[in-house]
This record gives sequence, C-alpha cells and structure tokens, in this order.
Amino acid sequence: MVVTKLHETGVAVMRLDPADLPGKALMSADYARGDFEGHLSVNGHVLSMGGLDSVWVRRPGEPAAHAPRPSVWLTAETHQALFGMLYSASARWMNHPRNADQARLKPWQLRTAHLSGFAVPPTAITTSPRLAQQFAKEHGDVVVKSASGPPPGDPALALPTTLVGPDPDFSAVAAGPALLQRYIPKRADIRLTCVGTQLFAARKAAEPGQVDGRYGDTGHAWEAVPVPVRIGRSVHEYVTLAGLAYAAFDFAEDEESIWWFLECNQGGQFGFVELETGQPISEAVARWLSQRKGRRTT
Repeated sequence: MVVTKLHETGVAVMRLDPADLPGKALMSADYARGDFEGHLSVNGHVLSMGGLDSVWVRRPGEPAAHAPRPSVWLTAETHQALFGMLYSASARWMNHPRNADQARLKPWQLRTAHLSGFAVPPTAITTSPRLAQQFAKEHGDVVVKSASGPPPGDPALALPTTLVGPDPDFSAVAAGPALLQRYIPKRADIRLTCVGTQLFAARKAAEPGQVDGRYGDTGHAWEAVPVPVRIGRSVHEYVTLAGLAYAAFDFAEDEESIWWFLECNQGGQFGFVELETGQPISEAVARWLSQRKGRRTT
C-alpha cells in the first residue's frame, strides 16, 4: 500500500530483502580519502548511499538466508556489511533497528508507558511461583500472556493470552518468565497508529468478557475515532523517548472510557485499519518517507 502511494507521487523506491544478499542483491562500500561511498544493486537497479533519503524497515529477512550455503558466520558477516553501510548513510529511518530492538521489549514498553503518562494495568513479570500467586491474590482477575508475542513458525506449544481462574496453580512459572497483568473488563479495543506526528485512532466494540481483541469475531467493525488530548500527549512523549517514527498502540477502553495501555508494536500492521476506516495511514507513511533530507516532516 505504501509503495503504491510512493509510485503515484513519482518517488523512486528500491525494495531489498537482506535475505537476498549475497546473491540477488549486491553491495559495495568504499571508505577512503576521509570519505564514504556505498552502493546497493537489486534486479539491475543501482542505489547510491548519497541518494538514499529514507529507509522503511518492514519485516526484513535474515541476512544471507537465501545464500547457496547459509551459515551463522555468513549471516553475521552480511549483517555487518549491509547495515554498517546503511548506518553510514545520512538517511532517516522508520524505524531505526537499534531503537526498534529496544522498543520490542515488553518490560521496557511498560516502563516507558508509565513515564509517558498512560494508564497502565498493574503488571508483573516473574519466574517465582510465590510472587505470581501473590500478584493474583492482590489483583483478582489476572491475564497471563507472552511478553515476546507469538513464536515464529508453527510451534507445538504456544501461550495464548488467557484469563486465569480463581486459585490458579503457578508452579510452572519457575520454568520460564511469565507476564501477569490485571484484567481490564473492556467495552472496546483501540488501535492508535502514529506516523511521525500524525495520529490515527480506530475503535472496535468488544464482546463481554473478551480477552484478546486479535482473535474471535465480535460482529463489529473498526471505526475511526478522535484521539483524546491526554492520549495524544502521551503518545508523542512515548515515541520521542523510544526514538520511533512509526508505532502502533493497543489500548483497552473500559466502561469509564479510560484507554488502558496494553502494548506498542513498533512494526504493527495498519492495512486492516485503513481498509475498514478509510484513514490515510499508508499515505502518511509514504509522505514521511518521501521527505528530503533536512526538511521537517509530519
């Protein structure tokens, strides 16, 4: 959707999967005479690092994954070469991998959400069955969920977001960190997409007792809603602290219309929201990417 918007405005785009380097893609970087020159070539198209304005990171493959003889060493070498060259350019990133790696960490998200002024449900991450039991006793209805999200591939065992019953057995918590969060009875899910300084909020009514808004058909569609002033201030504070140009926030709206922060996905999907609400999110991303170096963008 974004590439289509960029093409419509005549912006030159090069699409690169790091998994195709070496092989389908070529790179060369020259550090000499106190200066730097770098080039990427994909499908016969050549890009100079001096002409690179912005980089959109959108679920890239692992470097060298498609090489004839992939290896851990080759992946490390290719990552060093490719990203070392890209970091040497003066391009703008959505989002810079360094900031994105930090932003993925759920414990860090929760702390940053507190600092940004969001309402955050009481949460504990622990490997202590005793402390987990104590948390559940203190907060009553508790949701157990994965901190890192769904595992890749098709695992035989995964941890869905689950509302635990009374007097749960937390003995298995000792086997690995568990994220426990006070359950928020919600009347709606909120997805807020931040692109630069632009905010797009969408609301979807929830079914009574619904825990995870990503699963199950509620019979309701996403609808565009205004962003409360307080939420907008907190979002801008959060992305500033995180160093993010793009972020997708998930909130649970309770019966008192409080938006409770659940998570911030630095690479979250937006297409489903745009298709249902008509919000011009992909156009906003394309506009941010197409800004020339040194110019202010929203």
